[in-house]
Amino acid sequence: MTRSAILTRRTLLAGIAASATLPSALAGMSLEAEARAPQAPLPLPTAHRFKLGQFEVTTVSDGGITAPNPHSIFGINAPAEEVEVVFQQNFLPFDRLRNSFTPVVINTGSEVILFDTGNGARRRPDAGNLLANLKAAGISPDQVDIVVLTHFHGDHIGGLMEDGAPAFPNARYVVGRREYDFWTSPEAASGPTAGGAELVKANVVPLREKVTFLEGNQDVVSGVTAMEAFGHTPGHLVFHVESDGARLMLTADTANHYAASLQRPDWHVSFDMDKEMGAATRRRVFDMVAAERIPFIGYHMPFPSVGHVEKTDQGFRYVPATYQFHL
Repeated sequence: MTRSAILTRRTLLAGIAASATLPSALAGMSLEAEARAPQAPLPLPTAHRFKLGQFEVTTVSDGGITAPNPHSIFGINAPAEEVEVVFQQNFLPFDRLRNSFTPVVINTGSEVILFDTGNGARRRPDAGNLLANLKAAGISPDQVDIVVLTHFHGDHIGGLMEDGAPAFPNARYVVGRREYDFWTSPEAASGPTAGGAELVKANVVPLREKVTFLEGNQDVVSGVTAMEAFGHTPGHLVFHVESDGARLMLTADTANHYAASLQRPDWHVSFDMDKEMGAATRRRVFDMVAAERIPFIGYHMPFPSVGHVEKTDQGFRYVPATYQFHL
């Protein structure tokens, strides 16, 4: 027998002997593990920055919410069983969902433009983090030159005011004419839109003297162009961004969920005020995004909310961005 075989045999016999005494050695001892470092949740990322031509783009988290019963929001014109299948295929639970809020900052080199302002610190306990997260990303509110509002739902205009004063004191505001006219009308002030109209009255109307109205196909600044995307609200806008040939779409709330809204764009969404128009707009906007291979930022996509879509038989497949903007 070789020396290595002897050593191996001795090691094996020693291990057997040690294991025989293990139960008595552990008698009376607690088997509960005690790690040297206590378990502690890590904070989620709050900002993501990349270059687009000569522009610098930063997505900033305003937080997120967890809601029950996805079928009460997505696919309300489809059987629950069909909606559940899509969630299962995407490894998602069907008893709850997570939705994030992602304003966008574009620094053109001449102007700092903020698209949407989040919920506001007092509207939701788990959102309203925009101002803190902007500062953490190195952007102070007084550096914002232009605030663009894609539409007037509360999770987009809730952060316009802070303690009764404009949260972005040096900014001017760019909003859609059609959206403003609807939310300040007598029609909006009654019925299911009354609460939204009250928030518009409190947060948007006081800024009227600094508001510039625009229609589809008009520029916010050179390289940032509005496009009509009605349905989610009467004047909902999306924005095409281009610098040095690099392109990006800010799709706002055209799609509110990366699986349910994109894989089944014809499914109705409870938040869409005109559900048929919202579905048709989803098809139109993402047909273009897919066909022209334009990256996009969706306000409710999983943070950092940047990705692409690929056309499928029934809708679109969402492909999150990885390293392509950082090469």
